[in-house]
Amino acid sequence: MARSNWRFAVALGLWLLTAPLAPALAQADLAASPSEVPASQATPAPPAPSEADAPRIGVVTMEPGEIFFERFGHNAIVVDDPASGRRISYNFGYFDLDEPNFFANFIHGQMRYWLVALPLEQDMARYRQLGRGASLQWLDLTADQARALADSLEARASGEGARYRYDYFTSNCSTQVRDALDEALGGTLKTQLTGRSQGNTYRSESVRLAAPAAWMAIGFHVGLADYADKPLSRWEESFIPMRLRDALREVRLADGRPLVVAEEILHEHRIGQPPAEAPRLRVPALFTGIALALAALWLGRRAPRALAGLALGFWTVAGLAGLTMLFIWFGSAHVAGHGNENLLLLSPLCLFLLPGGWARLRGREPSVRFRWLLRIVVAGAAVAGFLKFLPFRPQENVEWVLLLLPLHWALLRRLDPRA
Repeated sequence: MARSNWRFAVALGLWLLTAPLAPALAQADLAASPSEVPASQATPAPPAPSEADAPRIGVVTMEPGEIFFERFGHNAIVVDDPASGRRISYNFGYFDLDEPNFFANFIHGQMRYWLVALPLEQDMARYRQLGRGASLQWLDLTADQARALADSLEARASGEGARYRYDYFTSNCSTQVRDALDEALGGTLKTQLTGRSQGNTYRSESVRLAAPAAWMAIGFHVGLADYADKPLSRWEESFIPMRLRDALREVRLADGRPLVVAEEILHEHRIGQPPAEAPRLRVPALFTGIALALAALWLGRRAPRALAGLALGFWTVAGLAGLTMLFIWFGSAHVAGHGNENLLLLSPLCLFLLPGGWARLRGREPSVRFRWLLRIVVAGAAVAGFLKFLPFRPQENVEWVLLLLPLHWALLRRLDPRA
């Protein structure tokens, strides 16, 4: 959901406002108390701000793009200042690829994003160019709420608070917008959205939005652990900008009025939209898994060396995937991937099967160690399948069990003559 993958040079104008010098005090009776100074000689109080002087607050939502980091959409808070006539977009989605250790921080889950303030039209230019639609919701905040939020955003964008620790699900551009609005509304958003759910999960939302890029959807589905499978409240699912936009339409103020008073389309969306729900893969995975197992059994009888060659490729991919999942678990702060049961299906132990696979490819009998390792790998896959019958293991990886367990079993049957 990042704003772009190039470095932005941001220039924020700071104005130093100087208060007018107080008029010279008139001569007064030294015995008089301050309350006794004639009204004509007292310093006049500044006029109270009027409702017309208060800024308008809106939320702009940008539709998903075609680059991988644009798949989740984007949003920002808009402050329309009547005094200056400017619309400022407060955008929480900026990062810098040239920042020291950026890629190391990305890999370890320690990324830092920041808030940037810039004219709305300037912020929208890139989205318009890419064909990504944008809609603007104007919110019914009181004058005091609007001023407080505008002042808070301005101070944060120009200070140390502009930078924040990024997390894909709990601290991203959309949750920052959500939290800022909730603070301005005194907790109204969280109160109304926390107790409601549509049954979506971090996994279903991630796979759904990534579905146009198959490799990305597969990566999310394989790499996410049971952390990603709990049903989300409307508050939690607002990590998706479009979900937050939908939720804002349903929020009501204390007197029953809707929070959103008007919506406008800034520019139309001209590229494809993600599917309405994540693809259902269990039936295709079941038939594909059975087909792969039958093919392996047939090939093992007719061309055992060819099967050994295909097994080498499969074990290499599986082992590297397993090593990646182990790193995510023990070497990164990506908590959504910790304790991933897919390690039982794509085990790092598969890499240790490669020497035995090479022996089979050359027509030689594999070692005893190879046979035991192969059985351990297959037993791990069987455990992954068994866990699907336990109510306290909620990870949604049935598709991978149906796809990979039959293949593991077939390789055992054909590559270990004693199995």
